[in-house]
Amino acid sequence: MHLNSRKEGAEQLLFYWEKMIKKDTVHALIEEKLTETPEFYLVDLQINNANKIYIEIDHKTDPISINDCIAFSRQVEHNLDREKEDFELEVTSPGLSVPFKVHQQYLKNKGKEVKVMLNTSKTIEGILEEVTEEGIVITNETKERVEGKKKKIKVNNEFKLPFDEIKETKIIVKFK
Repeated sequence: MHLNSRKEGAEQLLFYWEKMIKKDTVHALIEEKLTETPEFYLVDLQINNANKIYIEIDHKTDPISINDCIAFSRQVEHNLDREKEDFELEVTSPGLSVPFKVHQQYLKNKGKEVKVMLNTSKTIEGILEEVTEEGIVITNETKERVEGKKKKIKVNNEFKLPFDEIKETKIIVKFK
C-alpha cells in the first residue's frame, strides 16, 4: 500500500507539472511580439505555481498605454490553450515607485531625477546624466560651507557609479 501511495503521488505531481505553463513558452511569445514592435522591451516575467503569469513591459521612449498592455496580453493569451493549461494573465507597465530592473530603464530615464541606493545603504539623488554598460553617472548640486565665507556656495557633484555597487535605482516623481 505504501508503494501504491508513492506511485499515486508521483502521478499527481507529473499531472500538476504537465499543467504548469513553462516560462520559456511565454518568453518566446513575448519575444515574438517584441520583434514586431521593437520600441518595447520586457522588464519582468514571472509565473507562479498557480499559473498566474505576470508580465511587465515598457516602451523605450514613451509611456505605456492600456492598448499596449492589451496587445501583449492578446499575444500570450491567444497562443496558450486554456483547455490544456488554465492560467491568469496580468500585463502591466513598471510602476513609478518600483526600482529599475533592466538596463533599458536606465536608458529611458536618462536626464531625469533619480534616487540611487548603493550596496553600502548610502543614497544619492540627482540627475541621471550618463548610462553605459558598466554603470551610470549622477550629478547633483549641493550647498556647502567654505571656510572663511559666511554664505554657503553651490557645488556641482558628479558620481560615477558601477552597476555592481548599486542596490536599487528609482525615479523621483515630483508634482508641480
